[in-house]
Amino acid sequence: MAIVALTTDLFVFHVYYLRHNNLSDASLPVLAETLKEKIMDEKQAQFKSMTEATAEDWAIIGKHHGEFCLGLAKRLVEHLKMLDGDFGLSHSLQSASRAHRAGKDEEYVVCALLHDIGDTLGPFNHADMAATILQPFVSEKNHWIIKHHGIFQGYYFFHYLGLDRNARDVLIDHPYYQDCAEFCEEYDQNCFDSEYDSEPLSFFEPMVDRVFEKSKKSLYTKSENHV
Repeated sequence: MAIVALTTDLFVFHVYYLRHNNLSDASLPVLAETLKEKIMDEKQAQFKSMTEATAEDWAIIGKHHGEFCLGLAKRLVEHLKMLDGDFGLSHSLQSASRAHRAGKDEEYVVCALLHDIGDTLGPFNHADMAATILQPFVSEKNHWIIKHHGIFQGYYFFHYLGLDRNARDVLIDHPYYQDCAEFCEEYDQNCFDSEYDSEPLSFFEPMVDRVFEKSKKSLYTKSENHV
C-alpha cells in the first residue's frame, strides 16, 4: 500500500514537471515503465492482515511512509491551486501576504496561506480540515486559530443568514480568543481586495517546505504529547 502511494505520488509529480516545463507527454510511457521497475525492485511488506505483520514489514512500510511524507508540502501547494477562481486562491495569497508584511512569523504566514485549503473537500467544515492538516506541524495556538476561524469569521456575516454573529462568544474565555479574533479581522475578512498586490504562490512555497519539513507531534512518533 505504501509503495503504491509513493510511486503514484512520484508519477503525479513527474507528470506535473513534464507539463509545467512544456515537455512532451510522449515521455510518460517511459516514465511509467521506470516506475514499474522501481516497484519490482523495492521490498514490500508481505502480510495480508495486520495480525500477520512482522517488525520487518513495518520497517519497510515506515521507510516508504517517510519518503512519501517528503512530498507533502508539494501536494499541499498543488491542492491549494484548486482554490483558483471565485477568489479562493487570491484570498489565500492576500491573507498570507498581509500576515507576512505585518511581521508575523513563518509558521503563522503558512497557516494564513492554508487556512481555507479545506474548502474543496470539506466545504461544510473547512476550518476543521485545515486545522487537522496543520496540527502536527504548528503550535497549539496557531492550530486553535485555524480550527476556530470559521465561527469567528461568522461575526462578519452570520446575521445576514439569520444566524448569531456572536456565536464565537461561546469561546470568549479561551486564552486564544483574541488571537483568533485578530486573525479574522486582520488577515481574513479584509482579504477580498482585487486591487491588493499579493505575493505570488511561489513566494510562499519555500515557507511551506520548511514548516512541513518535520512534524512536531504525531500519533506515529514517540512523544508524551501526541494525544
